[in-house]
Amino acid sequence: MKATQDVLRVWRKFDQHPMETITKAWYASQSGQNKQRSVTLMKEHREQFGTAGNCFDLALWLMDELKAEGIHAYAIGHDLHTPEAHVAVVAVNDEGNSYFCDLGDQWIDPILITRNSSDFCEDALSGFITGGKISVQVGSNDVLFKYIRPSGKVSKQKFNLQPIPLDELQSAASFSQSLLRNPLVEMRVYTPEEVIHWEFDRWNSFMSSNSGLMNEPKLIDDAQWADRIHLMSGIDREVICKALVIYSKKG
Repeated sequence: MKATQDVLRVWRKFDQHPMETITKAWYASQSGQNKQRSVTLMKEHREQFGTAGNCFDLALWLMDELKAEGIHAYAIGHDLHTPEAHVAVVAVNDEGNSYFCDLGDQWIDPILITRNSSDFCEDALSGFITGGKISVQVGSNDVLFKYIRPSGKVSKQKFNLQPIPLDELQSAASFSQSLLRNPLVEMRVYTPEEVIHWEFDRWNSFMSSNSGLMNEPKLIDDAQWADRIHLMSGIDREVICKALVIYSKKG
């Protein structure tokens, strides 16, 4: 069910890229603009400040990298133009197999969603998300993912498989960039034993692993939070501080 090497080679370029909403607050304050950045600008910011972006940023960036390698790619999503919007990417290899690639939720690897492929499996599989298994159900127009935790808890997420037109994707992305709701950083942490999911969400942080959820100690102020976020994500500390001040005022 894992992607072929041509797709994985591009996916691995993003292993150290966090999913984060730090950049949108910082960039809005710097530029006075609440719109989607170009891939070129995202790369410049990455080089200078260690930033990455939210799910729209990462989807557009991943699509650009895939297409540069001659791999057909397009965006899919749900709840566009709402605060609950989420997008991911479908990459199609030379054999015509489609792989779901979700950097926005920091999946470990892309997963096969071509139902008539000999490699397709609807069983709950490990190795794609941290701290649980995933099962895939592909319909005629959508794909349903079931996230199954060791406790037995099951959550679901459904995506329409219709490719999002680029103009609509850009419009929905700019809408998302204009929403400064909560500071969020998610990061895959690679250890010899497993891939751990680290998350900062509204002045709380925790790690998810195959052993369960571990909450980290609360910190006193934004300066300490900036140190922790910088340590885990590599984002420039000053960028983090500026963004946290903005989000604090929103709260």
